[in-house]
Amino acid sequence: MQLNIIQKRKYAYIFSLLATGAAILCIAIWGLRLGIDFKGGTLMEVRFAESAAPTADLVREKLGSIELQSLTVQPTAERGMLLRYLASDETANDQVLAALKGIDPSVEQLRVDFIGASVSDQMQRQAFTGTLLALLGIALYIAWAFRRVSYPVTSWEYGAGAIIALAHDIVITIGVFSVLGHFYGIEVGVPFIAALLTILGYSVNDTIVVYDRVRENLLRARTGTDFEVIVNRSLNETLVRSVNTSLTVIIVLIAVAVWGGESVRWFAVALLVGVGFGTYSSIFVASALLVSRFKMKFPEKSNA
Repeated sequence: MQLNIIQKRKYAYIFSLLATGAAILCIAIWGLRLGIDFKGGTLMEVRFAESAAPTADLVREKLGSIELQSLTVQPTAERGMLLRYLASDETANDQVLAALKGIDPSVEQLRVDFIGASVSDQMQRQAFTGTLLALLGIALYIAWAFRRVSYPVTSWEYGAGAIIALAHDIVITIGVFSVLGHFYGIEVGVPFIAALLTILGYSVNDTIVVYDRVRENLLRARTGTDFEVIVNRSLNETLVRSVNTSLTVIIVLIAVAVWGGESVRWFAVALLVGVGFGTYSSIFVASALLVSRFKMKFPEKSNA
């Protein structure tokens, strides 16, 4: 039995428009809460002399009286710990070191790095440029890969459909983190950009699997077979594979988000949101856009 996925595409469009619109509204109102990677600040690495290093929660509690902004605490090997915070003056650093000595008088400061505003601005530009170049490269690759099926939908329209689906995934993921930043103080840095680029790669991989099956079925189809029927058949043939693959990834990401520690938790959450919506868009958006484009070009062949 085949599911009528393409025939119900208007409901997918409505859901996607509402989700994307809500995400854009949240981004416009609240923006993203940027961490020190994009705002500047201090990175301090210390090593405790005691055999058992304190927990990250204990360190955060001891530093609470200093009221550091954007404080993150990440344990490292050999009783070490990385501290990141927005302040970038020696007074704040001295206060941090004094608080740590309250835990372990023999704590050793290994290094202190300052991230200036100009470096942060450069990182923002590079992140934006890298994302745009990734999208452009994906569109060009898909247009080249599907050059053999230029009818009834041209190869560049396959690429355009994939890019719209990818933009849908990225915007919703950014919107979710805009909400998390506003209500829960979750900040984004370079790992968040890495998560977005990973989402691009994963989502387009899922989309290409569906598109490739569409291409195969087009080349094998009899003359006169409705394009909508071919796309719907292709979706049904790849549906179980797409869902099962995504579920295995989602299970791992949930485990990382719950038990992976503070340093990777929000990276995993970003991937979790992106992979979930990426699977949805590959099935319900990217392929549906092909059919919608076909019906725009050949309204006389429309049966729906």
